[in-house]
Amino acid sequence: MDMQTISDLSHKYFPEILAIRRRLHQFPELSFQEHATQEYLARILTGWGLEPKKTAGTGLYVDIEGNEAGPYLVLRADIDALPVDEQADVSFSSENPGIMHACGHDVHTSSLLGTIRILDSIKGSLRGRVRCLFQPGEELLPGGAEMVIKSGLLDDPKPDFIIAQHVFPEMPAGRAGFRPGKYMASTDEIYIEVTGTGGHAAMPDSLVDPVLIASSLVVSLQQIVSRKAPSHVPTVLSFGKFDARGATNVIPEKASLEGTFRTMDEKWRSVALREIENLVTGMAKSMGGRAECRIVSGYPALVNDKNLTAKLVHLANEYLGESNIVELDLRMTGEDFARYSQIIPASFYRLGTGFSNRTVNYPVHHSRFEVNEEALKTGMGLMAFLASGLLQT
Repeated sequence: MDMQTISDLSHKYFPEILAIRRRLHQFPELSFQEHATQEYLARILTGWGLEPKKTAGTGLYVDIEGNEAGPYLVLRADIDALPVDEQADVSFSSENPGIMHACGHDVHTSSLLGTIRILDSIKGSLRGRVRCLFQPGEELLPGGAEMVIKSGLLDDPKPDFIIAQHVFPEMPAGRAGFRPGKYMASTDEIYIEVTGTGGHAAMPDSLVDPVLIASSLVVSLQQIVSRKAPSHVPTVLSFGKFDARGATNVIPEKASLEGTFRTMDEKWRSVALREIENLVTGMAKSMGGRAECRIVSGYPALVNDKNLTAKLVHLANEYLGESNIVELDLRMTGEDFARYSQIIPASFYRLGTGFSNRTVNYPVHHSRFEVNEEALKTGMGLMAFLASGLLQT
């Protein structure tokens, strides 16, 4: 494992990977619709003399074998984009209207391609196997990770480790962040439909008001978080959509709510979702109406394996220097990489992609989100160094 060689190769392949990243950014595709992306990646990998194989519908993977037996490591990148209309001022902005790589998956994909370039160049010095996985559908339930797992791709043999990196615009390019243990939250979706009788707004005594019931639910449901959640478990319940479609003088017959519940404890998660359902139906009935509560189970909480993450931090300190490695805070956002963390020792880390000379670095999922493309050098080099280091264990 020669750190200087890997660093030199990351600089060597940077122009090629930069061009690939920009091409990916120009032609983003939504979750489970990444057909052209799959074909493009397959052409690149085949052109490099590798043998990519399809998985999980629109996904792809390729193996790099070392020269002797050793650990089995999976490197994962997600390839899908978001339904966002790009407003970023870049020369290679999206040419697919209403679709944008606003979460940096084009960076994840191109960085993994760069990592493949590096590892393939030094495979004679590697042990074991590296499976490089380009996963579809991270942004849409049930998530591509579940499809990969159900396909049996990670069975017989089972990988020893799986790692992934994700852009982090809040951190300058050239840095990386890690966190052992719990890191990201579970992500359940909540859909509530309240039914009353509706009628003239001037005669509320003659009707059952679903708007009032739904409003009461938004407030009362917060008591599940403030009064029933374990004090040491991060928990969030938020409603982002309230749809009644009445008028100034019309109380509608129905009102609906859509929200999300997030936490970092699977036992409490199960209890809380039952509490939400019971409160919704019970309160609506007590106010003279009725309500249906549909909960779509999302991704579980993401837990980084402590021993694996410690190894990664040690290697990252060596590659980037301790001053460029930070310990990440807990996040209530979610990631379907969490599914892998339930069955394989896993670690999900952050790649700094921010501009240190800008006062504003727009966050992921923003229409003006941009990345400092110098981060590609760090992304491919660091992941290659981490991989080669893990294969020595």
